[in-house]
Amino acid sequence: MSHPVRIPADVDMHDRVLGPLTARQLAVLAATATVLYLIWAATRAFLPIPVFAAFAVPVGAAVAMLAMGKRDGMPLDTLLLAAIRQRLAPRHRVAAPEGVRPAPAWLTPTAEQTTGGKGKGRVERPGQVSPAALRLPAEAVTETGVVDLGGDGLAVVAVASTVNFALRTQNEQEALVAAFGRYLHSLTAPVQVLVRTERLDLTAQIAELRDRAGGLPHPALEAAAVEHADYLVQLGRQSDLLRRQVLLVLREPLDGTVPTDGSGSPGSLAVLGAMAGMRRKRTGGEAAAGVWRAAESRLVRRLGEAIDLLASAGIVVTPLDAGQVTAVLASACNPDSLLPPSAGLAGADEVITTPGSDPIDDVDGWGHEDERGWS
Repeated sequence: MSHPVRIPADVDMHDRVLGPLTARQLAVLAATATVLYLIWAATRAFLPIPVFAAFAVPVGAAVAMLAMGKRDGMPLDTLLLAAIRQRLAPRHRVAAPEGVRPAPAWLTPTAEQTTGGKGKGRVERPGQVSPAALRLPAEAVTETGVVDLGGDGLAVVAVASTVNFALRTQNEQEALVAAFGRYLHSLTAPVQVLVRTERLDLTAQIAELRDRAGGLPHPALEAAAVEHADYLVQLGRQSDLLRRQVLLVLREPLDGTVPTDGSGSPGSLAVLGAMAGMRRKRTGGEAAAGVWRAAESRLVRRLGEAIDLLASAGIVVTPLDAGQVTAVLASACNPDSLLPPSAGLAGADEVITTPGSDPIDDVDGWGHEDERGWS
């Protein structure tokens, strides 16, 4: 007869190998103790023990604090390494897949100062910014809305509706949890449930209400429409309006034979093997057509399974097209942009040389016509 086994809530907790110490903490402390012992053995002939202790005690305490301390659930040594990497990384990155090219001489600002005697001088240039190429995880978005992640595989983004769980009865809540649990048990590859919150702009809705108010068949309806538009304007001034969007992101590696661990993600050895295999299969930075089609078909099948399984929980999953996926990625990279992302906007590598002929292109994003007449 089987017995239920209680699973701890923190499944990501590292195993303790010696008392409260994990393998990582024990390795850091043991390495530090070994280094301090070697220094003591090399200097004990001429360095008094109190002097060595004055050096070793602060070093050991700092290492112990880094190895065993945490900040917001993250180990301090991990945060220290991340800070060092962030400090050494380039501060200015530009969208240049082909590589960063130097600016022309006539465009580069320089400051010249002439010093020394007559006829002699020296040119001093202030510190110049050296940009580096921006490498994003998403390399491209296909016409079908599939996101190319390069060597990491493919991804598809779908928007999911929400369910009012609190207003359901106990039996209905249990049914919803069971339906969602069936979907979680069916996962064999990484899945991300992303809840996005962004500012809500009601400018378009207010303008539409005012424009259509005059065409309503009754004066009372017209007054109600204008009053509702004024209410929306007042609501936007008094508070920060937010909207929430739930996205379901499915990822699929290009190599479908990669074994996964218990959570459905590729294991550490499997990831190394997949990376080595992808280097052999990729030519000129693009995956082979057969591998790509196979991964895309698996991704489409998994998306269909998610739509069917989550439908029983009352969740409607709608895949996003190429324009919507591009807008979501652009908004995620620049959430505070004044210009709302749109698929009709020119790309970073496109050169605009003709005036906009479409009336929509003559709008600057706030409902006003662009006096310059360029898109």
